[in-house]
Amino acid sequence: MTELKNNPSRIAYSCYYARNRDGEQFVPDHVLSYQVAGRLTLNNADKTYVFNEGDLRLIKRNQLVKFLKEPLDGIFKTISIYLDQETLKNFSLEYGYHAAAAGNSEGEAVIRLQHQPLCKSLMDSLLPYVQGDQLINDNLQQLKQREAIMVLLQAQPELKDILFDFREPGKIDLEEFMNRNFHFNVQLKRFAYLTGRSLATFKRDFEHIFHTSPSRWLLQRRLQEAHFLIREKGKAPSDVYLETGFEDLSHFSFAFKKMYGVAPSKLIS
Repeated sequence: MTELKNNPSRIAYSCYYARNRDGEQFVPDHVLSYQVAGRLTLNNADKTYVFNEGDLRLIKRNQLVKFLKEPLDGIFKTISIYLDQETLKNFSLEYGYHAAAAGNSEGEAVIRLQHQPLCKSLMDSLLPYVQGDQLINDNLQQLKQREAIMVLLQAQPELKDILFDFREPGKIDLEEFMNRNFHFNVQLKRFAYLTGRSLATFKRDFEHIFHTSPSRWLLQRRLQEAHFLIREKGKAPSDVYLETGFEDLSHFSFAFKKMYGVAPSKLIS
């Protein structure tokens, strides 16, 4: 298993052998990715996306996603270009691109891109660098970022309403958001940001709605979901703890037994 990241903020290359890898992450910037080999499954609160060899995707910024990387025929490879806000703002000023007045922050969290020779050619041009474990200098990375933006706009011009929408998350329904996203293991400040609130306002609004603290509610809600998945769906505790937002199995088992009076493994024995 190997993983190489020339610069996490610009270009990343992932290569895994033999075994699956899963986890979750917050995506702060738009990411253009090409599936070189293997299969990638992404889940947000609303939908599952599956990408196979040759597929291109644009993951929109400010997303919470869970991922499963599956080596097929023994290998998993992706190459990604991160499109940060500073680069996009500079591009917007230079070339006069702007999002529509209403923007396009809603809709799909991950966009499956049409198969375009230019996009594939761009990604193929990076492979000699990353597969050879060479450091791509900063100037070249910036050029590749700009090339990626130009290629995306030529392939699908409507993407300008996503790429050049620089608004921060607006204030949204806190109760609905938390009930959809409680299983993501992120800090409270991240939940606050994604719901358009300061941390202090988030905590105040949360306690007004749920009548308890965010940390206590998250623990109870995750344990309830875990109990349902184990008892009703027959899932193993070793699969459930990550799925429901716990960092490790021992902490999950301790909290589960404290709440339900029985170890999670006993529910399926």
